[in-house]
Amino acid sequence: MAVDGISFSAKPGSVLGFLGPNGAGKSTTMKILSCFIPQTSGRASLCGYDVAEHPMEVRRNLGYLPEHNPLYLDMYVKESLDFVAGVHRIPDRKKRIAEVIELTGLGVEQHKKIGALSKGYRQRAGLAQAIIHDPAVLILDEPTSGLDPGQLIEIRNLIKELGKTKTVILSTHIMQEVDAICEQVIIINRGKIVTDSSLNELKASHGGQTLENIFLSVTG
Repeated sequence: MAVDGISFSAKPGSVLGFLGPNGAGKSTTMKILSCFIPQTSGRASLCGYDVAEHPMEVRRNLGYLPEHNPLYLDMYVKESLDFVAGVHRIPDRKKRIAEVIELTGLGVEQHKKIGALSKGYRQRAGLAQAIIHDPAVLILDEPTSGLDPGQLIEIRNLIKELGKTKTVILSTHIMQEVDAICEQVIIINRGKIVTDSSLNELKASHGGQTLENIFLSVTG
């Protein structure tokens, strides 16, 4: 069993850190919420839409960046964004593409093929595709993987800014990242939730320990 009867909610205007060891059930949960795979029991909804009954409405309201970032490597950056914008039927695509390129710092690479980009810029391209239709909810699986320290800070700041107006679910193994940008923390282990609280409450309940030590103690 990948996920065993978990239940949680993520609030608008905040970033939720969704943590757990490898194989804990994080990616399965995110795939269910994004309509990639169906759950075998229970219910999941996003923006009030049941993922099984209204998958198209869920997708309209969701931006998803999976861990293994799927990109068309032979497309140019702007071309790929235009393609995704067309799928979402975005009006004034040219203007929105320019906004997203500015937001994600892709300006200097926008005329390159995606296959010619560094891993860090590929992550930016994936994030740009995830936010181009201005979704209410963002699910980000290891979004800063492969970024250099400068890029890491920029993308963290972007996620924090997006979290002011959207619901952001962030899965990461970098505890400093959670400390920097998350208000709520859920830790999942062996398919079950072992912690669900605000970051401040979690630290207070564990005597002010570091998040890394708390993570090890509840998943060990």
